[in-house]
Amino acid sequence: MARFDFASDNAAPATPEAMAALVAANTEFTPGYGSDKVSRRAADLVRALLDADAEVRFVPSGTAANSVALAALCQPYESVLAHEHAHICTDETGAPGFFGHGLGLTGLPGASGKIDPAALAAPLAAPDLSHRQPVAALSVTNATEYGAVYAADELGALTAPVKAKGYGVHLDGARLFNAAAAGFDLKAIKGLGVDILVVGGAKVGMPPTEAVVVFDRALARRFDARLKQGGQLPSKGRFYAAPFIGMLEDGAAMRHAAHANAMARKLAGLMPFPIRHPVDANGVFVEMDEPRLKALHAQGWFVYRFLDGSVRFMCSWATTEAAVEEIGEALKAVA
Repeated sequence: MARFDFASDNAAPATPEAMAALVAANTEFTPGYGSDKVSRRAADLVRALLDADAEVRFVPSGTAANSVALAALCQPYESVLAHEHAHICTDETGAPGFFGHGLGLTGLPGASGKIDPAALAAPLAAPDLSHRQPVAALSVTNATEYGAVYAADELGALTAPVKAKGYGVHLDGARLFNAAAAGFDLKAIKGLGVDILVVGGAKVGMPPTEAVVVFDRALARRFDARLKQGGQLPSKGRFYAAPFIGMLEDGAAMRHAAHANAMARKLAGLMPFPIRHPVDANGVFVEMDEPRLKALHAQGWFVYRFLDGSVRFMCSWATTEAAVEEIGEALKAVA
C-alpha cells in the first residue's frame, strides 16, 4: 500500500485544534453567509495576526481565492505578472481567466520560484497596445512553489515598482505560515503595497479553508457579490472560519508550520540525492532520475516529479521523525 506522507502537505489530516474548533462551532443556530459571530471572531484573529485593518472572508478553495482576488484587481482585457511556475500559472486550470472573464497571465523567470526583479522592467515599461493585454497587477507567492521564502525587503523590491505604476498586488500565501516560521514577518505585509492576500489554511493543517484578506477597502465593495457569483460564499460560512480560530488563538498554526519546516530540514540532512532548491520552508526538492523514482515508489513511498523536473518531498504538521527516518533509509537504498 502506497504511503503519501511526503506526497503533499494537503495529504495530511486536519489538526486537532482545527477540528476542535469546528465541533465548537456546531452548537447553535447562527446567521448565514459569514455574518455570524464565529466568522467575526476568526476575522479578528486574522487581522491581529497581520496587525492590519482589513476585510476578511473565508472560502473553501485556494484556487478560487486566488482567482477571485485577481479578478478584483484586473479588467478582463488586462494581465497579471507572476512567476512562470506560480500556482496560478501552472496548476489552476485557467481559473484566473475564468473568474476574471478573460484576464491574462504573464510568466516571469527567477530562481526557486522567486521572481527576478530585473524581469519586471520590460513588462512594466511596455506601451499599452490594443493587440495585447496590458499589465494591471503582480502576483507573488510566499513561500514559493519551490519552498523558497522571500524576505520582506525582497518582496518590497518587487511590489514597489508595480505600485509606482498604480497597479495591484496579490500575495498567494498558500504556505504563508511556513514562510513565517522561516522568519518572514507577517506584520510587514500591510506595508508592502499588497492589496489582497490569501492566507492558506489547508496546507498548514486545516480542513479546506482559506482566508481572503482585502487590505484595499475600495476593493471590498461588492466583494461578497463576487464571491457569491463564483460559488465561494458558503451558506454555513462559520465552518470555514472556525478552523482559523482553533489554529490562531493559541499559536497552533505557527507551531505546526515550524514543525513541518523542521521535518524538511531533517529530511534534507538525510537526503542522499542532490538538493536543487533552498530548504527554507517545508519542501525538499531533489535531483532523481526516473528509475530511482520508480524504485522509491516500489518501496511504497509516493512522491511527485515537479515542474522543473526535480522530485518533491513535502512535510506537514503530521510528519513524524520516525517517518522521516524511514524514508531516509528507503532513499539510501535506492540511491
